[in-house]
Amino acid sequence: MPLSWLMEKINKVGIDYINFIEQTQQKLVNDEFKNNDKYNVTKLNLQRSNRISKTYQINEQLKDLIKLFDCTQTWMVITEDWCGDSAQNLPYIVKIAELNPLINLRILFRDQNLDVMDLYLTNGRARSIPKLVAFDENGNELFRWGPRPKAAQEVVDQAIQNGIDKNQYLEKLHLWYSDDKGRTLEKEFSILLHNLLRK
Repeated sequence: MPLSWLMEKINKVGIDYINFIEQTQQKLVNDEFKNNDKYNVTKLNLQRSNRISKTYQINEQLKDLIKLFDCTQTWMVITEDWCGDSAQNLPYIVKIAELNPLINLRILFRDQNLDVMDLYLTNGRARSIPKLVAFDENGNELFRWGPRPKAAQEVVDQAIQNGIDKNQYLEKLHLWYSDDKGRTLEKEFSILLHNLLRK
């Protein structure tokens, strides 16, 4: 059932990707934020996102697939600029969405919108980000994705099972992202979009 308050909130407080990047850039030149424990990771994430945005070329099959949708969709992404998984995935999602003018991608900051985040917890308990939820023009949910590709999640799960320290497994995770270059995300989105077209 559509949540009218949610759609209103997405339209009211959601921002586009350009605005999201601009806000991050502004934070990074703020002297107060330079003393924040999230400064270094936010700066690194911005570099990662910019690199992906400049170099990513969407595969032709996914490009053709996304253009088949002929009705308005809203893609809500819940995230934060300090989130490493977001830096590694959001630029791909943005590029995919940009291929169809009927897709309106809006970004909500998790920590300012916990009421929304708590509707889309991972495994019913974790406020993991990024989380993408797509809606049709009437506010009906079409699909969800996140917080990371399944293969990336397996890297994390295996590291935790092996008792690997968080900093070490994050290094493994970002190496995985660097090697994968969005291919797994593309496959997952292709499946989601194929399933949606079949409905």
